Amino acid sequence: MTQRIACADGAHRDRAVVAALAAVRRGDLVLIPTEAVYAVATDAFSRRGVASLREAKGYDDQVPLPVMVGARSTVAGIAARITDDARALMDAFWPGPLTLLMSPQATLAWDLPSDAPLAVRMPLHPVALALLDRSGPLAVTSANQPGLPAPADVDDALDQLGEDVSLALDAGDLSLGPALPSTVVDVTGSVPRVVRAGEVPIDRLRRVVPLMTTGDEPPSA
Repeated sequence: MTQRIACADGAHRDRAVVAALAAVRRGDLVLIPTEAVYAVATDAFSRRGVASLREAKGYDDQVPLPVMVGARSTVAGIAARITDDARALMDAFWPGPLTLLMSPQATLAWDLPSDAPLAVRMPLHPVALALLDRSGPLAVTSANQPGLPAPADVDDALDQLGEDVSLALDAGDLSLGPALPSTVVDVTGSVPRVVRAGEVPIDRLRRVVPLMTTGDEPPSA
């Protein structure tokens, strides 16, 4: 049975974070809140955890898994060739709904594909950030079954993935958060490129990085 800890008001946040930290270090799956939906997380360096996450979501071994971090400084340990544009975007929009596609460090001992970009984000939720501050990078994806909406309520998340999850951090209803998913920007090349429109609009991105293209635009010279 999944353990559930209510932490919406912060009263039990320390207890929730300690329990979640122990769980992800064991390679268990944990439901955590993000800005707008619940996500399922585990230690990005746990083979057991990553395998369990793939099984719960129905992903094969070659599907990249997003990674969340609790500080911009953590990115240097998991990503290679961090450009000035990438740093500027992190400084401007993290924590928040912006995902960056980066080149992974080739020497990392984890079960994430080395030939695919690393999707990295720093979430804007105090519970998630408190956990990430202590856990280090977590492999995280939305807590929904394929084809179903991502849950903004912990009961919905448990209905979809409860059998696979050892702990749920209940931060209440998240439906008042951002209505759109995170914007995804590829920063692996010389010119950043928006590959998924989302909560951060391109005009705001271009105020920070003027030479920002979209998937339909050729890179600027």
